[in-house]
Amino acid sequence: MIEIDSNHCRIVAGSLAGKREVDEQTFTSLAVLGERLEGLKGRNKVFSGVEFSAAVEKLQTSKTAVAVG
Repeated sequence: MIEIDSNHCRIVAGSLAGKREVDEQTFTSLAVLGERLEGLKGRNKVFSGVEFSAAVEKLQTSKTAVAVG
């Protein structure tokens, strides 16, 4: 399970760094990581202040812009 999670992290990190294309796999990984983060927040309030970086938020916003445009 940890290996799968780290793969999602690597995919997103690679996309942010320009080492891989921003594609559907990137957005799928973002969705999985977002779900995991929300799960952590729901289990323990110590995680309530944890958010994605501004770069990840911008990447998520770009997915919405592409889908609309």
